[in-house]
Amino acid sequence: MRLTGFFVLAAALLAAIAWARAPEYDEAYSIFLTAGHARPAWPGGVFTAGSVRWLYAGHAGFGHIAQSLRAGDVHPPLYFWALEVWRNLIGPSWFAARLLSVLFTLAGVLLLARLAEAADVPLYPALFLTLFSYGFAYTGIVARDFALAQTLTLAGVLLALRARRWGRACGAGMAFGAACFTNYLALFPALAALAWLVLRRPRLLPAALAGFLPFMPACAWFFLAQRGSRPGQFTAFSLPHALALLARDSGASLFGGLPLYAGRFAMPVAGALALLFAACLRRVARRRHPSAPFFAALALATPCGLLALGFIFGNTPIEIRYLAFATPYVALLLAPALPRWLLGVVLTAQAAAIAGLALAPSTMQPQAQAARQAAAYPGALVLLPFGNDGVGIPGPFIASAPDDMRILLVHPGHIPAGRAVAVTLRVDHASRAVAAQTGCPAGVAWCSPR
Repeated sequence: MRLTGFFVLAAALLAAIAWARAPEYDEAYSIFLTAGHARPAWPGGVFTAGSVRWLYAGHAGFGHIAQSLRAGDVHPPLYFWALEVWRNLIGPSWFAARLLSVLFTLAGVLLLARLAEAADVPLYPALFLTLFSYGFAYTGIVARDFALAQTLTLAGVLLALRARRWGRACGAGMAFGAACFTNYLALFPALAALAWLVLRRPRLLPAALAGFLPFMPACAWFFLAQRGSRPGQFTAFSLPHALALLARDSGASLFGGLPLYAGRFAMPVAGALALLFAACLRRVARRRHPSAPFFAALALATPCGLLALGFIFGNTPIEIRYLAFATPYVALLLAPALPRWLLGVVLTAQAAAIAGLALAPSTMQPQAQAARQAAAYPGALVLLPFGNDGVGIPGPFIASAPDDMRILLVHPGHIPAGRAVAVTLRVDHASRAVAAQTGCPAGVAWCSPR
């Protein structure tokens, strides 16, 4: 009961962010995959936004989802199966899909509360530091697999911490296996927690593996089929570049886009946040909690794993949403170490970042904004880039467009003559190529070519 107020606040905050934020590129893959057509068959000529709403509202079935994921995606299926069931029950809207992630996140926060109590970490500081972490809140509301994977990972960590007998050790392994079957990157904190469990209680290794290993053939069956499906998704690996991205996005996972909001003061704000985090780490080192090594290993597992992954595959898979897997454990590290005044400063900075997550256009993808701008020209023909595969660009744009908007999807080299409103979204290579051919100025907006 004493956590009721916090959970009401968390639910209201996450639902409000889910409602306020514009639809995103990757979410369109979730919507269309569970609607039964991973690559929508858009009309070849001019059509209205209202005439294709049905493409967002179908249902796929588990087998079709699995087949589509193996053929052209880079994710395992557990989340998408859950989303398919949810959309059947609640409805096909974009917001409804996001609410499933909100529910998973609230379940994860409840597990975090139990984890803090089990480790004798101050409860409310740990909860607020996690909830107000930009990466945690962001991945907690988008219609993607991160929230479910995070929650399953927290379940595994809690069971591993409490494991004294085979039952909980097996349960921890099962939770980690299910997390990996939701998002492959959950493997990094899972391995860190399993290693810690085995070092403390070697006799529980068979039980943990009995829960974990059955998921691995299924993960491999999807991963091996998918590994070449997204060439060029990330830039080539370079250690200096990767470390710079890691530092920037690790800070952003805690403090969001605060430097973006500061304009010409961006660099001083970024420096101040870096000093703030350094002061927090100094407190952690000076007031060492008994569980600090465990939580430090969990917090470091994801960034170290991403660096190793980049080195092995020759790319740079470092993004805020991936680093969000570390945020609960950073919060558990900081909560027992920070004095009240420093905790207040950190939470104030995080709260400002969360406000930006909900409201600042600079933190959002441009498709919905471009749709609103193009709608200011009623009756005009909107030339919309098809993008790489007809999902990430058209999906969010059309979802945000009025029913009577006239749209023509265009590919590089196929810009029609005549006057039209051209959307210049530079989100992927194909869209940038189309934008360059329209003669539109740089930026995300529209223009009237010729």
